[in-house]
Amino acid sequence: MNLLSILLFVGTMGLSLWAAARVKSVYRRYSQIPASSRATGAQVAAAILQRAGIRDVEIVAQDGMLSDHYDPMNKRLVLSVENYQGSSLAALGVAAHECGHAIQHQQAYAPLHWRMAAVGATNFASQIVMWLPLIGMFTGFLSGYTGMWIMAAGWGVIMAFNLITLPVEFDASTRAKRVLAEMGFIGTDEEMAGVRKTLDAAAWTYVAAFITTLAYFLYYMLPLLLGGRSRD
Repeated sequence: MNLLSILLFVGTMGLSLWAAARVKSVYRRYSQIPASSRATGAQVAAAILQRAGIRDVEIVAQDGMLSDHYDPMNKRLVLSVENYQGSSLAALGVAAHECGHAIQHQQAYAPLHWRMAAVGATNFASQIVMWLPLIGMFTGFLSGYTGMWIMAAGWGVIMAFNLITLPVEFDASTRAKRVLAEMGFIGTDEEMAGVRKTLDAAAWTYVAAFITTLAYFLYYMLPLLLGGRSRD
């Protein structure tokens, strides 16, 4: 392992850990501050979906901190128990954000459908970039020109997936902030600031993921473009 690869690993790992720690810290802070509306995350989600005319999405609770997500294949809006039952600024912001994804699905928001279509290829590429370096350690295959191209292609697929994810997540957060204010669940500028900080912190995890995969893609691709045929 050369110096550049060590710096790449340490730098991207540090960025990912910082983003994860930040979102947890901000979430914990605003999960302690109740919204003046006193509505729970489940109630907010149900009201937003009803307003959007979405009747076929099930809202369910699931154990696990920040396990919240929207499942477009099964049309399930999954909220962590804390956000499902809670009425904090963080709970309402997260619930509204996941509803944003359900609305994207209803409206055939293009980046969401691109991301859904890319899941299979991305999972395959993740396996490639995970196992190919280990194979290379024992066989020397990774040091070859073909191995470099395969790694560049794998990281390129993952990078493209993370790039597509950015507008999906930012758009869902924008929708969340707007609908919470319009429906009166968030009543003051101070409350909206708490929701905004929670969602913005979460967005940084996606930015960090994109930067990480872009860095690894360039690590493998640039030597190929510049004429290098191998990396010792």
